[in-house]
Amino acid sequence: MPDSRPRIVFNNKGICNACLNSEKKFITDWKKREQEFVELIENIKKNSTKNNLYYDCVVPWSGGKDSSCIALKLKFEYNLNPLLVTFSPLIENSCGTYNRHELLKMGFDSILVQPSQITSKKLAKRFFIERGDPKVAWNAGINAAPVRIALNYNIPYVFYAEHGESEYGGLVLSEENLKQRDTREVIEHQIGDFPENWISKDISKKDLAPYVYPDESKISEVKLKAYYFSYFFKWSMLDNFNYVKNKMPSFKTNPNKRTRGTFTDFDSLDDKVDCLYYYMQYIKFGFGRATRDSCRMIQNNQMERSEAIILARKYDSEFPEDDFDEVLKYLDINMDEFNEIVDKHRNNEIWKSSVNNKWELINTI
Repeated sequence: MPDSRPRIVFNNKGICNACLNSEKKFITDWKKREQEFVELIENIKKNSTKNNLYYDCVVPWSGGKDSSCIALKLKFEYNLNPLLVTFSPLIENSCGTYNRHELLKMGFDSILVQPSQITSKKLAKRFFIERGDPKVAWNAGINAAPVRIALNYNIPYVFYAEHGESEYGGLVLSEENLKQRDTREVIEHQIGDFPENWISKDISKKDLAPYVYPDESKISEVKLKAYYFSYFFKWSMLDNFNYVKNKMPSFKTNPNKRTRGTFTDFDSLDDKVDCLYYYMQYIKFGFGRATRDSCRMIQNNQMERSEAIILARKYDSEFPEDDFDEVLKYLDINMDEFNEIVDKHRNNEIWKSSVNNKWELINTI
């Protein structure tokens, strides 16, 4: 991954911690990890029987390939009854909605948490202006909602997908965090602050209820534990997609054959704002989704670096024009305001203005 990624760490040989983590995957005893997972599953089943629970665990679920892969494995390979929890996308994508409905036909129960659209729009606009990220509040919601639902139902187990800091390059608080989720890491790295700090003249404390992470005392009371699937199974976005497509042939991919800003057609299927989110990553850090996706595939020996460079150069800078007018309307801004906000968040350490008044990256791949 590029050195402009926040919190990424390089060793004295110039190798980032995401690549170092990926190297460990090839020497990890995955059969031993799976046996550890089987033992965990048995404990979960015993707990459900002992406490007469309807649901064995909670799975935060967008309807995409990764969370659907987890749901399918837990239900059909390990005979658990997971409760799927979805935090509503900012602007729902019909493809993602279809995929969620198709999976539910296979016998899952789910809860959809839908915050006030008035509050959601206000927060998306505010954080796009302030941080260049319209999904700050949404990220808080997707972290808070599954935990809150688990506590409400006294379900002490939650299964998340991958540990992002180790998979993409970032700060890992401890090796134990690769297996079990740490609340401090969630607040610090994924949300950035506490929703209580977002109170303003037009947003009250009550408006922020869907975004507030449950109190630690309640988490301790239920003895809730949240695990990363990527600790127990070798993580690969491509393998996850192929698994879901095999189990659910009706799973739809992007009708445009690929997602804006990258070369894959199986990511960002649930929210129309996603492409803007990744475009702003390119503006702020100098690399886009194509770089991130290709790095993951290189690390899993699914792509050569030479091919990745071509794809990153071709797609990283791609403007998120699909559904763009709808996104601007949602954020309640016009094109001039959009351009002003983008330039406000453009990192001047990695961008320069050329003679024809266009922006260029100082260093390119």
